[in-house]
Amino acid sequence: MDRTSQSVGTIETDADLWREAVAGDGAAYGALFDRHQGRVFRHAYRLLQHVPDAEDATAAAFLELWRRRGAVRLVDGSVRPWLLLTATNCARNLTRSRRRYQAVLDALPRESTVDPPPDPLDAALVAAIARLRPRDARLLALVALGDLEIGEAALVVGLTPGAARTRLHRIRATLQSDLGRSVRAPHLTETP
Repeated sequence: MDRTSQSVGTIETDADLWREAVAGDGAAYGALFDRHQGRVFRHAYRLLQHVPDAEDATAAAFLELWRRRGAVRLVDGSVRPWLLLTATNCARNLTRSRRRYQAVLDALPRESTVDPPPDPLDAALVAAIARLRPRDARLLALVALGDLEIGEAALVVGLTPGAARTRLHRIRATLQSDLGRSVRAPHLTETP
């Protein structure tokens, strides 16, 4: 149903829009987004106090809403409580990630006055990664550098966790072959 063709006096409830969105109606999902995006953003901003992070948390909440649309349960006929709780969780994840990132930065040695000689392996590794397929390079970056678990990275690049594990194994083998020596990356292997 076209949202613009509805009469001015007719306002669909969240429950009506949600039923249509679950059935695959992107316009209904868009109407829910338009209805709740501002409130979810303001909630995320209050938690994070940083506009780009609040935008990320808001986007992640709506992505989860769409991704989990078959399992989401409305509260009193509204999707907003679910979105606010999910945005809270996304904000917490961003905060934890930022703390871990800052801890790594704080643990790094301070700048030395003498630059070490460039490692030829670094250039070879960069070149080998550049030869990977774009999706594989993104997956590798998300897991190795992006601080994501394999399952989370799989969602970002549109794979199942099992397929992501398989791809990471193949990527590691490809990099080892390209570099001609063993590449140790234990964080690319997820243990059950």
